[in-house]
Amino acid sequence: MKPLALVLASLIVAAAAPALADPAANKKVVLDFYDKALNQKDFDAASKYFGPRYIQHNPGAPDGIEGFKAFIAQRKEKFPNARSEVKRSFADSDYVVLHVHSVREPGERGVAIVDIFRLENGKIVEHWDVAQPIPEKTANGNGMF
Repeated sequence: MKPLALVLASLIVAAAAPALADPAANKKVVLDFYDKALNQKDFDAASKYFGPRYIQHNPGAPDGIEGFKAFIAQRKEKFPNARSEVKRSFADSDYVVLHVHSVREPGERGVAIVDIFRLENGKIVEHWDVAQPIPEKTANGNGMF
């Protein structure tokens, strides 16, 4: 009887424990989301990657999934040629970090962006970002990418 009780207790503990993060899978989720949302400007295709909520930390962007939907609609209307190229991506547990070159119109230098996403159970639930315009010349001769 004791071995059966141990097995049952182990199963209950395992079922109650949070799922372990899969960094490679999380990175794929974020990269797919980023392309669908920012390059294809297809909110419906991107929305499947959201969890039950979306916490936005960019002070210039509205919070929540509906706020992101409005952002994509505005981007599609005002900057239909905008493209974002992911130069680097890193995943650590439930966090994915992207280093991005974003250009609103062809021929512009664009902006260097670092986006940080937090996922829960393989779904995007939180976002931070920092952006820096790409200058014509740098003080050190190094590129931003």
